[in-house]
Amino acid sequence: MAALGWLTHRRRSATARSVLAGEASAEAARKSAQALEAEPAPAPATEEAPQVAEPEFPVAGDALAAAFFDLDNTVMQGAAIFHFGRGLYKREFFRRRELARFAWQQAWFRLAGVEDPDHMQDARDSALSIVKGHRVSELMAIGEEIYDEYMAERIWPGTRALAQAHLDAGQKVWLVTAAPVETATIIARRLGLTGALGTVAESVDGLYTGRLVGEPLHGPAKAEAVRALATAEGLDLARCAAYSDSHNDIPMLSLVGHPYAINPDTKLRKHAREHDWRLRDYRTGRKAVKVGVPAAAGVGAIAGGAAAAIALHRRRK
Repeated sequence: MAALGWLTHRRRSATARSVLAGEASAEAARKSAQALEAEPAPAPATEEAPQVAEPEFPVAGDALAAAFFDLDNTVMQGAAIFHFGRGLYKREFFRRRELARFAWQQAWFRLAGVEDPDHMQDARDSALSIVKGHRVSELMAIGEEIYDEYMAERIWPGTRALAQAHLDAGQKVWLVTAAPVETATIIARRLGLTGALGTVAESVDGLYTGRLVGEPLHGPAKAEAVRALATAEGLDLARCAAYSDSHNDIPMLSLVGHPYAINPDTKLRKHAREHDWRLRDYRTGRKAVKVGVPAAAGVGAIAGGAAAAIALHRRRK
């Protein structure tokens, strides 16, 4: 697709594109957070989260500290863009055979337990193709419905409790994800968090163009987004915390003074142990053993997220 100039990343400076993506995401996050502050707080969940051990961190009243949470398989079981894709299929944005391809990638991720760059790129291609020409407001409205249909019941209670601890300490809590910033913002608002850093898709006059601003918020780009937001918010990263399940987020985790490995993959578990990072696992014992992680709190169902999400083509008209 000619419009997706961001795919030719080897010809450009990856560092510059990561910085651009991070700064764009930080700007979008701050704007959405301001909007969230003007809205009434969401009603408390009727189901109580399980009790977790009182964390040594956060420090109550530390205004220079904040928390940054990866989304997929850290806060939520599975990948947000996978669930979003299910919702779009239900609304006939694409066809059955494309859903079958999508389901295969989901199954592959559940077996492998790791992210595949080719799958992720394929997902991004298709996602941008699907939304091109649609109104941002339309996708936001659909995203609200999809959250209720597929995402609300997949939030890890243990991780949610960790985020709440930061909120109770008077700190801001941000999601940081490669998912579209609009989707991430919806999830953050529903969870009562401050806001979200996510991939920024270009829009003109309220319509998606099919291009990204910079590159997907993945790996180093996440770290750049956190760095940019911390600068804008006047935060001290040495006093901040970050949480993730993936070794791809080691750049982000390494930025802060309090890194946590949550439901970690094998590489992140090894890195966390070598650097004396805290580890927590909220999956079932069987899943934890499968990916080489000792079972801990054992909360919720087996993580079934797919890093490869909407591996689909735009519906033919």
